[in-house]
Amino acid sequence: MTAIGLPPLDVPALLRQYGLRPSKGLGQNFLQDNHALQKIVAAADLEPGDSVLEIGPGLGSLTRYLALAARAVTAVELDEALFPALRAVLAPYPNVRLVQGDILDLRPADLIEASDYLVVANIPYYITSALLRHLLESEPRPRRLVLTVQREVAERICAGPGRLSLLALSVQVYGAPRLAARIPAEAFYPPPKVDSAVVRIEVAPQPRFPAPQMEAFFRLIKAGFSQKRKTLRNALAGGLAIEPAAAERLLAAAGIDPMRRAETLSLDEWGKLIEHL
Repeated sequence: MTAIGLPPLDVPALLRQYGLRPSKGLGQNFLQDNHALQKIVAAADLEPGDSVLEIGPGLGSLTRYLALAARAVTAVELDEALFPALRAVLAPYPNVRLVQGDILDLRPADLIEASDYLVVANIPYYITSALLRHLLESEPRPRRLVLTVQREVAERICAGPGRLSLLALSVQVYGAPRLAARIPAEAFYPPPKVDSAVVRIEVAPQPRFPAPQMEAFFRLIKAGFSQKRKTLRNALAGGLAIEPAAAERLLAAAGIDPMRRAETLSLDEWGKLIEHL
């Protein structure tokens, strides 16, 4: 059986059969378009021996494809009400393990045995930032993340210097993101109000900065972006609770114009700031 041969999952019929309604509070928009599902699996570039962690399997649309492409899939679902339908859909796939719980309260190391694993998921959009940080700060970190998120958020994650955000820097310090596919709202049931995109993040073996400097990195970027419309001189002064003159000296020591704004700095320039903090 190949992924292309999978019949489409009739999400509305499944919901009716099990007396379910999509929860707005849990961000439930079920991806049901087979072409979109195949795009996600293609972006993941799975090998037959891979172990996959999926977050928010919903009714199992993507899980079926992952089960055919990987050795083992651990799917973590928060909504216990979905489990009867989810178990029925995934009954033909013995390499899938279902876990009920909140991924933000769970350690990936406790969920998946392999130290070399991938995360592939159509995630609830309201947890995007928290989930990324949770996964990227975990040990061991996944080798690759392939996540379906809001298109605007995907573009922010993949932005370059000049358009960098707190989110982009928080991801790019751990690895290299790229936009892998676009998914229209109508591929989901019910359709969300915005289009989505698939982000593929190749996670580096080690973060960009050594462990002792990572805390300083996050402290600095949070300060820099705390008042986005202000110059770095004033934003760092406010965010670090130091005098503007001290912030100016710090920036000058790193060779950075104090009148620039946080989004214009590259990762390397933030690294220079860390060295002089």
